[in-house]
Amino acid sequence: MKRRRLNDDDLALWRKVTERTEKLDLKTLFTPEIDTPPPAPPQVRRAKIALQGNKPQPQAKKRSNDLRPSLAEQMKSAPVQMDHKAFTKLKRGKLRPEGRIDLHGMTLDRAHPALQGFIIDAHRRGKRLVLVITGKGKRRDEGGPIPVRDGVLRHQVPQWLSMPPLNALVLQVTQAHVSHGGGGAYYVYLRRNR
Repeated sequence: MKRRRLNDDDLALWRKVTERTEKLDLKTLFTPEIDTPPPAPPQVRRAKIALQGNKPQPQAKKRSNDLRPSLAEQMKSAPVQMDHKAFTKLKRGKLRPEGRIDLHGMTLDRAHPALQGFIIDAHRRGKRLVLVITGKGKRRDEGGPIPVRDGVLRHQVPQWLSMPPLNALVLQVTQAHVSHGGGGAYYVYLRRNR
């Protein structure tokens, strides 16, 4: 689009507008109008500190609008039950899973018994590390007032693994390395078969 130059009438009008305007002082424009008391002299502040002693002041608790932490945060905050050296190798993707199950496309009714059977069978066979692939889930949140979680299986599998009868067999559950599926898969480290 070609810029058009201002003619004499436009320039005269612009000069009239700029003659009547005043420059705004941003400091006075954005200062609160609340009268705050002047700070106490240093002697008064020292006296207050001496009276209070060295007691730490109670901090106000920070409130979050999220009722539950995200699944990744829950996994990171879970205590490590297994050997730390093996856990580090596991998180880096250096350990190879001895078995895997893919729950992609399954409903909750089909996935739960399949997972239970797989974990029980893997434990009976003496396997220590298995991979459970859940997928990341479909994006269903349309920005409404109530947030919708992505991936029903991804959120449900860790709960199933922490409930009987699987909790007696499972030592550690953690998110898989990117090479094994990342956020759409879990490493399940099983207890030794006794």
